[in-house]
Amino acid sequence: MLVVKNPVHPGDVLKELYLEPAGLSTGQLAKRLGVPRTRIERLVRGETAMTPDTAIRLARAFRTSGQFWMNLQTNYDLYWTGRDLKVGGIKPIAA
Repeated sequence: MLVVKNPVHPGDVLKELYLEPAGLSTGQLAKRLGVPRTRIERLVRGETAMTPDTAIRLARAFRTSGQFWMNLQTNYDLYWTGRDLKVGGIKPIAA
């Protein structure tokens, strides 16, 4: 099983692997996707989470899949939530 340490926010992936190599600004991408510029700006800054709507639009634009983008978000959320969440008091339920 592959364990990812400190997964990055999907906005970082978008910026570093897609926007910068393509020479696109957040505003240019937002216009192509038909979304508000602030949506992409906030995503790239890590201020907001990837939504299914944005994931599908990015998948179409960059020939990836919506699942790719949503998996990045899920991995990020699970890692950072799991670090701080106290679950020691929860007893496993026998199957």
